[in-house]
Amino acid sequence: MPVRQKPVEEQVIVITGASSGIGLATAHMFASRGAKGLVLAARNEEALRKVADELSRGGTRAVAVPADVSKREDLERIARTAIDTFGGFDTWVNDAAVAVYGTVDKIPLEDQRHLFEVNYWGVVNGSLIAADHLRGRGGTIINVGSVLSERTMILQTQYSASKHAVKAFTDGLRMELEEQGAPIAVTLIKPSSIDTPYVEHARNYLDKETAVPPPAYDPHLVAKAIVFAAEHQRRELTIGFGGWVIGAMGKVAPRLMDKAMELTGYGSQTTNQSERQGMRDNLYRARQDGDMYSSLPGEPRKTSLLLEAQLHPFTTAVVLAGIGAAVTSLLLAPIMSGMRSAPRAKRPLPRYQPTMRRTGNGHDKRIMGPGHVSQRSASERRPQPRH
Repeated sequence: MPVRQKPVEEQVIVITGASSGIGLATAHMFASRGAKGLVLAARNEEALRKVADELSRGGTRAVAVPADVSKREDLERIARTAIDTFGGFDTWVNDAAVAVYGTVDKIPLEDQRHLFEVNYWGVVNGSLIAADHLRGRGGTIINVGSVLSERTMILQTQYSASKHAVKAFTDGLRMELEEQGAPIAVTLIKPSSIDTPYVEHARNYLDKETAVPPPAYDPHLVAKAIVFAAEHQRRELTIGFGGWVIGAMGKVAPRLMDKAMELTGYGSQTTNQSERQGMRDNLYRARQDGDMYSSLPGEPRKTSLLLEAQLHPFTTAVVLAGIGAAVTSLLLAPIMSGMRSAPRAKRPLPRYQPTMRRTGNGHDKRIMGPGHVSQRSASERRPQPRH
């Protein structure tokens, strides 16, 4: 059975982690596209209800469901709310996640386990609940992974491990649903460094404030990828060329990337900039919420050519072909010009040319000049008349 995806304007979308960062940007973008309904889930009830009220002022109806994705019963309540309010849902976005910074020997095992309860088991339970509902009507499951699904980041080992697990689960779920003929698209979103409160929400075992490695990208780029995936079947979408390079180099030259991270990992992920303490450490409980961006200085990148290439592969292929043709033309122009301007070699004159005389009739004939003595023999000479 082919995958069935409705236009966004006809969809009801469930978004976990919707009170800040990528989830909040995604909720706003779905609302700006005129989505039929939004079911927003997060732990911070106050911030979540403010977001739902704001988004409901337009043509989209948004409802808030306070929930902890580490608890399956909370995820089931999200699905029931969507069914009771809108009659069902069409896209389920698993975005909620927590983070811990530090070396593996300094992070308590209970913290590591709880991170997996949110980042991995929250995705697993959310995806299975969504798949059960979407089997009969079609739709999309979107799991927000990371470029760290491909390459572990030093000092974020547990987070990286959870995103590796999310990628493996997403790939396995996709294959099983395809084999069963379920009309469900399954997409993995892989952001690079994104400028969100992620770093301020993280539990921190380092001796300095945390930061994301540069370059940092705008969360609206991730939202754009998620909204696109809700309408178009895609296996994976990566946001940010910088993160993609890290993953690619990790496969081509893993030891080189190990050394690079060992040298730069601490400096690129810490800062002396003071951060909002009201947001610090939401590993076990909700903290200050409601912002898309971090408080760190600097403007995030607003564009990602890599993302555009994935969203519009045919146009990208045509443009690249045109660029290739132009470059080839520029490279060949000097060569062709040199070939056209090369002087022709003169034809060598024969070493001997007989004396020629013009007869005046336009043809060159060899004629005998005055004083010519015939070389005929006596027997070949014309007889002379007698007188």
